[in-house]
Amino acid sequence: MDLGIRGKRALVCASSKGLGYGCAEALAEAGVDLVINARGSEALEAAAERLRGHGVNVTAIAADVTSEEGRAKVLAEGPFDILVTNAGGPPPGIWSDWTREDFLKALDANMLTPIALMTAIVPGMVDRGWGRVVNITSQSVKAPIAQLGLSNAARTGLTGYVAGTSRQVAAQGVNINNLLPGSHDTDRIAALNKAASEKQGVSLDDARRAHQAGIPAGRYGTAAEFGAMCAFLCSQHAGFIVGQNVLLDGGATVATI
Repeated sequence: MDLGIRGKRALVCASSKGLGYGCAEALAEAGVDLVINARGSEALEAAAERLRGHGVNVTAIAADVTSEEGRAKVLAEGPFDILVTNAGGPPPGIWSDWTREDFLKALDANMLTPIALMTAIVPGMVDRGWGRVVNITSQSVKAPIAQLGLSNAARTGLTGYVAGTSRQVAAQGVNINNLLPGSHDTDRIAALNKAASEKQGVSLDDARRAHQAGIPAGRYGTAAEFGAMCAFLCSQHAGFIVGQNVLLDGGATVATI
């Protein structure tokens, strides 16, 4: 399928690896020029080189987009037709572990940073009459995960913001939606499995197998299939999809709505 976005320009955050890279690669395959971002320059440059193999222009900006300085660096590369927001989730724990400072950090990374990026980029999309925003959030927005309370809180706040904002700009050709990953084979899941193995006193392999057994699909998702859905939401074919929360979790969230 031709996604109809060849020649568009996208900012994809936290895209040196994992789900962010999967999104960047799928967009590159569709002919989209990219500005990619991550904090680590070495992995970022390696990712940029791979993406250039798809015949698109790729600019790599090493910066922390959760900071004002970092956002200024990536925004200076605009304007953008497509924005994919993404940031690593806060650490797991239990309710009694978390302080006000922990919540402020989570809100900064997983709610306020995407909002700041949209606030900066969406007006230009509105002026040009076309734009796509995809926020990578979490399955925990649909079904909160007890040990991920910081993430639950911050990402649900972002979801509420998107619900209203997306409906205010849809008539101007700008579509904002959220992608909700479940368990994909990324560093984030590896860290959670490591924590589970230590807490339960089992091997890492056993923790991984037990985790996958709880997913109806019987496996973890891949960055490539996640990226394919992201690219579709950024395509010309997704113009009637507004303010939605799309689960990619292998059936792990038991819900009908």
